[in-house]
Amino acid sequence: MKKVGSKNGVNIVAQFDRIGEKGTTKRYFIRPGGELAEDVLPDLGETNTGDPKVLTDFILWGAKNYPADHYLAVVWNHGAGWDDENVYRLARRIKMDISRKGRSISGTNFGAKGTIPFGLMRSVTSRRMRRAVFDTSIKKALTTRAIAFDDDARDFLDNIELKKVFSTVTAKLGRKLDIIGMDACLMNMVEVQYQLKDAALFCVGSEEVEPGDGWPYDAVLAALAAKPSMTPEAVSKMIVDKYLKSYKASDSVTQSACDIAKSPQVAAAIDGLAKALISGLSSSAVKMALIQARSQAQAYYTPEYVDLADFCAPFGLSTTNKEIKVACAAVVDSLTNNGMIIKSGHKGDAVKNSHGLSIYFPTKKISPLYAKLDFVKKTKWGAFLKVYVGMMGKR
Repeated sequence: MKKVGSKNGVNIVAQFDRIGEKGTTKRYFIRPGGELAEDVLPDLGETNTGDPKVLTDFILWGAKNYPADHYLAVVWNHGAGWDDENVYRLARRIKMDISRKGRSISGTNFGAKGTIPFGLMRSVTSRRMRRAVFDTSIKKALTTRAIAFDDDARDFLDNIELKKVFSTVTAKLGRKLDIIGMDACLMNMVEVQYQLKDAALFCVGSEEVEPGDGWPYDAVLAALAAKPSMTPEAVSKMIVDKYLKSYKASDSVTQSACDIAKSPQVAAAIDGLAKALISGLSSSAVKMALIQARSQAQAYYTPEYVDLADFCAPFGLSTTNKEIKVACAAVVDSLTNNGMIIKSGHKGDAVKNSHGLSIYFPTKKISPLYAKLDFVKKTKWGAFLKVYVGMMGKR
C-alpha cells in the first residue's frame, strides 16, 4: 500500500491487529514513502477482530475523517464462505480451552455445562491452510471458517455478524458502500452475497482459497490513483484483472466481481430450480443426471462448495426434464447476460471451470447452521438439499 500511498483524491486507511500480547491494534493513514511507523494514527490497544463493533467503528471512523464520493471496504484475513462454525480442529488433541462469544469450548471436557459439544464442530481437512494473514497461535488449528479471525481472542466474524456490521454502517452513512472487498478465501458464494445485498453495490472476492499474498494492493491502488474518477463497477473489474495478473497459472486462483443488487434475482432463479428438482427427483433418470452433474461440477478447497454455473449449465443440457431444463437456464441467465457476475476470471487447470459464484452443495451432511442464512430462509435450496442428502444416504 505504501508503494502508492494516499494521493490524487484517493485516501488509504487501514486497521491492523497483530497477534500477541504486544501486538496492539493500530490505525494508519497510508502515505507514499517514509516509514510505516510515521503513518500511525491512534493506537487502539488490544481489540477483538471478531467483535462486530471493531469493524463497524473502523469503517465509520474512516468515512468521518476521510469523507469520499466512493468507499471500498476490504476485509483482509482468513475466509471460509458462508460456513460459520467455530472450529479449532486440534483443541481436543492439544487440550486447549477456547472461548467463542462468551461460551467455552473445552479441549478436555466437551459436553460439560457451558461447553459446546465437540460433535457439533466440523472436522477440517489436513490440507495446508493458505490464506493465513494472522499466524495462528494454536499450532495451525485455526481453520478457514467465516472471516476476520482473531487468534488472541479465539473469535471471528460470522456472516450474521458481517451483515450486522454493514447494516449499521449503511444506516449511519445513509447510503450503501460502493464495494466490499473480500481478501480472503472462498467468500464469493451466493449465500454470502445475498447476506450482504443491502450493504454495497458490488462485491469482489474469490471462489477458491487465496494464496498467502492475497490482493496486489500496489497494482490496484496505482490504477485507482491514476484514475480516481473510475466508477465503482470499473474499479471492481479492475481489481479482478490486477489480482489475476499477479499470479501464475500454477497458483490455481479465482477472482470475480458481482453486482450485489442482483442477488434477489439469482435467489429467485435458484428457488425455481430447487422446486423443480424436488418435484423431479421422483424420476430415476433425473436422479442419475443430477448425481452426475453434481459430481462433475467445479468444486473447491471446501468440496461442498461448487461453481453454480458449472453445475447448472451441463445439468440443463443433460436432463430431459423440461421444467428442470428451463430452471437451469434461468439460473445461468441470472448470473450472466448482464446478470449478477460482472467480471470473472481464473488461472490454473484445477479451477478452469470457475465462473464467479459458488453455492453450498453437500452430499453427505448439511450443517445445522445453514438454515440461519437469509438465502436459505428465502429460497427452497435448503429444502432441496435435505431431499438430496437423504437420497444419497439411501443409495
